[in-house]
Amino acid sequence: MNMDSSTCPFCHLSLPSSQLQWHANTHFDDDDGNYPVSGMHFDATSGDCKSWCGGGGSGRDNGVWKMDEKISCLVDLQRRGEFHKVERGLMAFLRNCLESEAENSRSILSCYVDHFQSLEFEDVGWGCGWRNIQMLSSHLLAQRPEAREAMFGGSGFVPDIPSLQRWLEIAWERGFDAPGSDQFNHAIYGSKKWIGATDCAALLRSFGLQARVVDFGPKESEALYLSVPGSSVGAKELVRINDGRKRKAPNTYGPMDRYLSRGVARASCSQDAKSCSSLIQIRDTVDKESSGDREVNNTAKQNEGHQVLMDFVWNYFSHKGTIQFGHKRVLVSDKTYVRVHLRPLYFQHDGHSRTIVGIQVKHQRSGLPQYSLLVLDPGHRTAALERSLREKVGWQKLIKRGVHTLKKQQYQLCYVDPGIASEEEMEKLKTIDSVFLEF
Repeated sequence: MNMDSSTCPFCHLSLPSSQLQWHANTHFDDDDGNYPVSGMHFDATSGDCKSWCGGGGSGRDNGVWKMDEKISCLVDLQRRGEFHKVERGLMAFLRNCLESEAENSRSILSCYVDHFQSLEFEDVGWGCGWRNIQMLSSHLLAQRPEAREAMFGGSGFVPDIPSLQRWLEIAWERGFDAPGSDQFNHAIYGSKKWIGATDCAALLRSFGLQARVVDFGPKESEALYLSVPGSSVGAKELVRINDGRKRKAPNTYGPMDRYLSRGVARASCSQDAKSCSSLIQIRDTVDKESSGDREVNNTAKQNEGHQVLMDFVWNYFSHKGTIQFGHKRVLVSDKTYVRVHLRPLYFQHDGHSRTIVGIQVKHQRSGLPQYSLLVLDPGHRTAALERSLREKVGWQKLIKRGVHTLKKQQYQLCYVDPGIASEEEMEKLKTIDSVFLEF
């Protein structure tokens, strides 16, 4: 064999090295409904891909590739996700900015997160969910040795979107989030299909990570969330972070989890947009008021309701208020200051998702706390974000999100509890846990 040839780990066929990844991917039996995306390595080599299989090999079991063979192949062939590397890290610059603010503020930050931006001609308009998985994964790989060993075959790096799509397909094939797999017809590799928080949870759970999902919505939508046996409602005052109650996903259409009716599922994002604009038809469960006074009252009532989400996030990062700031105004969730590592949160609403990396509280003259979520948005350019934080100019508009910015009727969070699941726990994790909190 010459130096330019490689052997397929599945069928042991000898072929040019440049075609190895494309050929190996054919063993995953792609669905014909997936379409290559320009600019990304979806291996759109011309010709009949099945002709490369060359018949059965030692890796086949009755014509079907064994799961361990698929995983082994993907570990070897997955590619590292590319991103703009920030020297010292974005979180260090964000910490400096927060420390330079008024003395009446207190902030808590996740220790380390890389920012992955959506790229023009690659994933703008559909890739935000994957980018947030990359951001969350960057933290887990950097801060949790057990996660680093378990995730992505122990590769130690964050894979690119096509590789993540393969990992999600493997999670589905292993039985994680069967309803979600059905919604995508069990295939997502090479497509522009949107994903959401439950898909993030399924992917992370397949590695043994204990990913949890929390839904937020108005009272009027409670029947939708409780329409499936086993559903549950969390306590109004904030559920326990490690709540073990389970709820299966309602039977809705498409990749936006529980937010969509059977309608349109398309959206567009500009590369530097503040958020994705959506053409999605959302199940309309809240009556809308049009008169001036009543509209103002509704806005105030909505803010009060959305405070439930803010309280949950504060409760999460502050470990139910047990974290002591002392003389510090910014705490970073590492072992130096905080006894538990606090992972970032996958933050989903209709049409877009972002990553919550921390929260800030300011005490107003009235004595009431004013919270601001600290978010990284894949719709922002990393270089522009870095420049804004370095210069301490305009970063608040890019990072901070107060309760008044929460305009959607429904939200969803995904977070990761400590520890790696046992074999018995892995079976339980195949059904996505979720708790509904009323706005």
